[in-house]
Amino acid sequence: MLKYHMKGYSGYGVAYSPFYDNKLAVASGSNFGLVGNGKLIILDIMPNGQLVESNSFLTQDGLFDLAWNESHENQCLVAQGDGSLRLFDIKLKDYPIAIYKEHQREVFSCNWNMIQKQMFVSSSWDGKVKLWSLMRPQSLMTMSPNDTNAASTLSRTSAVAPVRVPMSNQKEHQHADGNKECIYQATFSPHDPNLVLCSSGNSFISLYDLRVPNNGLPQHQFLGHGGFEALTCDFNKYRPHIIATGGVDKMIKVWDLRMCRKMLSQGHQPININEIQGHELAVRKVTWSPHHSNMLLSTSYDMTCRVWTDLSDDGHGLTGKTNSIDPAHGCRFIFMEHSEFVFGADWSLWGTPGFVASTGWDGQVCIWNGIR
Repeated sequence: MLKYHMKGYSGYGVAYSPFYDNKLAVASGSNFGLVGNGKLIILDIMPNGQLVESNSFLTQDGLFDLAWNESHENQCLVAQGDGSLRLFDIKLKDYPIAIYKEHQREVFSCNWNMIQKQMFVSSSWDGKVKLWSLMRPQSLMTMSPNDTNAASTLSRTSAVAPVRVPMSNQKEHQHADGNKECIYQATFSPHDPNLVLCSSGNSFISLYDLRVPNNGLPQHQFLGHGGFEALTCDFNKYRPHIIATGGVDKMIKVWDLRMCRKMLSQGHQPININEIQGHELAVRKVTWSPHHSNMLLSTSYDMTCRVWTDLSDDGHGLTGKTNSIDPAHGCRFIFMEHSEFVFGADWSLWGTPGFVASTGWDGQVCIWNGIR
């Protein structure tokens, strides 16, 4: 295991370079990202096994996510707390080469399109998802998964329309549900450049097809985690119709989008094909393996990262099984070296399959093998 400590900063996101096997980037914030500066840190894995900082960029607000430019090996995009996205060239110093600012609140996620490599997407606490092109400073499209005025439109495609449900009827708690509007993550499909998947604070999972005129509304939307916040989502890298979501209910859920579309068209709430239990607190991030069709990684507020086998698929097709049949719930490995909430993790594309980088509020960046 390799470790690097970011003195004075807490980690929110980490990503391996898609071009170099020894380079990764970390998005971080001071004071746990609640107030103060942020920092983009570029780390190199040296031949002697040490993690060394090769460059860094100080920002005026905390950084919550990052994504490498899929068409340029030296460019990295960050999601910042002031509502902006900033593009840095890691061969330069100090300042971003481009700034994209339209969000009204913190930008919580950004994701680069792996097929149409000039495009990226962002999601924010303002309840908006924006589609961007590298070639222009204005967004190409704004999507509103949490538009509460869309009930009549969504009733044709969704079993339940997204409405604001108070978390408490006490007067002093009337603002406690402000994060219901937050879009915690938006991500492109690695199979279809026109599909965008979103997870929201109101528990809804939303799917957009950018080819379909929608006035900012999703084509398909369903309740993912029973009213609890849906914090993360990801497309399977090998099975185009399979997604995974994670939330405050401590569950990882696996969905078949074909089944979801069919059930929504019939006016029913979709049913997931698998549920994975094991985390003791909210699941903050899920990401499917780039090497195995039935393996995924999760991070949690319980200070662990876990590698799971999705028992609903054996690598050749659906098995009809769920992880509940396994005493270990399909858990292959638990990484317990973090001492605070774990926010970010990423699979390495390089070398022996199974290497993972993770980071959290303890300021540690760890590289470890999740397949033993």
